[in-house]
Amino acid sequence: MRQTLQIVIALFPDVTHLDFTGPHQILCRLPGATVTVASLAGGEIEADGLVFARLPKLSDIQACDVLIVPGGFGTTAAMGDPDFISEIRRLADGAKYVCSVCTGSLVLGAAGLLKGKRAACHWAWRDQLALFGAIPDAARVARDGRYITGGGVTAGIDFALTMVAELAGDDVAQGIQLAVEYAPAPPFNSGRPELAPPKVLERISTLYGKAMDERVEAAKRAAERV
Repeated sequence: MRQTLQIVIALFPDVTHLDFTGPHQILCRLPGATVTVASLAGGEIEADGLVFARLPKLSDIQACDVLIVPGGFGTTAAMGDPDFISEIRRLADGAKYVCSVCTGSLVLGAAGLLKGKRAACHWAWRDQLALFGAIPDAARVARDGRYITGGGVTAGIDFALTMVAELAGDDVAQGIQLAVEYAPAPPFNSGRPELAPPKVLERISTLYGKAMDERVEAAKRAAERV
């Protein structure tokens, strides 16, 4: 492994910012690590109304130790972008760990990286992993060899702490958790579909359903190219 641990987070347009800012907040505190947030074109990326600027191009990054792909509504387009998928494959090829948060695992699947692998994803889109030959896992964080994947959005923080423990040990991970005061105590117990009130689940499922058919078709096309 390189003297400085190189962690790369690969962004695409319409990414969900907490998918990568959550893990970034944790991983940037990892001693000896450099975290680079990059995109295909470089420059600026808009995420949920926030603009992230001065990003390097993925093609300018020679290699990394850890590759992380977040998710978001832009996942549908990202799965079908051959240039973006090519960069993901290239960086994954030399990485010790290949990771994702939320629907970023669908991008890994579209890159042909998850065949026969157990992987996590946001609950609404998790079943689509099977289109790529992956094994959908409902866990908050799933591990299968060098692949470590987080579930939906906020699971990125759990994923990042798991990653720190893997790289530097439990004591370091616990210290970072304490430093950021990560002690979740949500006001509602509705963060998973099996826990949410039926009417809430129905409303959110309907909201996601508007984009579901489009993403399923995009996933099928991407799977055919793998």
